[in-house]
Amino acid sequence: MRNTIQFQMALAAVVLLAGAVSFAQSGDATYKAKCQSCHGAAGVPNPGIAKLMGVKPATDPAVKSATEAKMIAVTTNGEGKMPAFKGKLSDAEIKASVDYFRTFAK
Repeated sequence: MRNTIQFQMALAAVVLLAGAVSFAQSGDATYKAKCQSCHGAAGVPNPGIAKLMGVKPATDPAVKSATEAKMIAVTTNGEGKMPAFKGKLSDAEIKASVDYFRTFAK
């Protein structure tokens, strides 16, 4: 009986940890699937895309000074040539991808 309880506790811990790791990677996966083509693999757009679309690198002072809420709003509703992702991504996916993008500015 004791071994069964210990096994179940260990299994529960593994499942919880796997869920946390999966959630943490969702921003990375969403960014790569939906954002990377314009914003670049490390938050630095291709020079041609940057010029054509007006995409600034994550390290640009204007981008670094934008709040998380502003970035989420732009991603959700679009702005300029940036398409809206409302209805295409969940609120959680948008927030996770913004959080991931913001890591490039550090």
